[in-house]
Amino acid sequence: MVTVTVHSGRERPIIQRHPWVFSGAIASVRGNPAPGEVVEVYSQDGSWLARGFWSSSSQLRVRLATWDATQPLDETWLRDTIARAVSGRERWLIDPAIACRLVFSESDGLPGLIIDRYGCYLVIQLLTQAMAVRAEQVVAALVDLLAPRGIYERSDADVREKEDLPIVAGLRWGEQPPRMPICPISALGQMATGLRMFADVTTGQKTGIYLDQAINHARVGAYCNGAEVLDCFSYAGGFALAAARAGACRITLVDASADALALAGENLRLNKLTTSAEFVVGDAFHILRQYHNERRQFDVVILDPPKFAYQQTHLQRATRGYKDINLQALHLIRPGGILATFSCSGLVSADLFQKVVFGAAVDAGRDVQILERLTQAPDHPVLLSFPEAEYLKGFICRVW
Repeated sequence: MVTVTVHSGRERPIIQRHPWVFSGAIASVRGNPAPGEVVEVYSQDGSWLARGFWSSSSQLRVRLATWDATQPLDETWLRDTIARAVSGRERWLIDPAIACRLVFSESDGLPGLIIDRYGCYLVIQLLTQAMAVRAEQVVAALVDLLAPRGIYERSDADVREKEDLPIVAGLRWGEQPPRMPICPISALGQMATGLRMFADVTTGQKTGIYLDQAINHARVGAYCNGAEVLDCFSYAGGFALAAARAGACRITLVDASADALALAGENLRLNKLTTSAEFVVGDAFHILRQYHNERRQFDVVILDPPKFAYQQTHLQRATRGYKDINLQALHLIRPGGILATFSCSGLVSADLFQKVVFGAAVDAGRDVQILERLTQAPDHPVLLSFPEAEYLKGFICRVW
């Protein structure tokens, strides 16, 4: 048995069921744990605290999974914990066309495991050493519980490097998932907008599409009836589709990827949406400045950029980036118009993001009112003992 003892004064987060133990909190290790091995965590006075998985490379040295001393972290535990997570999404599994997240890592008690469902197919991400060495157990559990047509692995996230794990992508079991039209979920278990989007789980962003924004597409779309809309970082057009369905009169989609914009065009045609659309390939930062110089105006501007802060040292640069794009966007909005702005950087809190948008409003000389505060879709739950899971935050604002 490998035991990990934490420094005096570092027990409280563990007792409060926070699932991370950083290397700096560890006083000693008894034994020589292999990557992903189960370890027991103790306080300095010898009290057992929790049980988790060892990571030999990451600063997150132990990821905790149980605070029950009688609960072994074995194959039965893995299957049962996956089953519990799936049971919490049962209302979204009725329609085979709906895509949703079935397992959301620490928030579902499975650190480093992501499982997304795209119709009859599953996509998995094994982001920690613990899950990587249990890949076959994960696959076996999913086959038994869900009987999918195929299971595809997309373990290509940057966090794998911190775990000293190679990038892995490919078919794990069954049939190769096809490129398919699917519908993201809604809070009521129905389709979020009634709109379909093509998902390519082999090459698409994340595991195919941005499932976390499913509810927000509809929320933002509600402000777009009769509006001229600018959708920046549009990717496959989730926001543009919702805006078009709501009755936008014209939509300009901006993305650095021509392939992404081509996919957005396909998605508009798939849903038989005839709203006038302009597709602009380029850097959104530059395009926003160009439109400001050209004195272009819009009724609604949507900003959904990629993650700007991957680690603490990126935070200052990230906040500058968020302020810059929001400042440029505010220059383009007609009085009484709407700014829908998002950050998916977990290190940028909702409070900090609001301060950044406030700073942009001051510099732009605009009065800005927050109408709605947005977060990730409900299939991406936030465990109360793990607030870090709430990475996506957004505001729908009125701009005067």
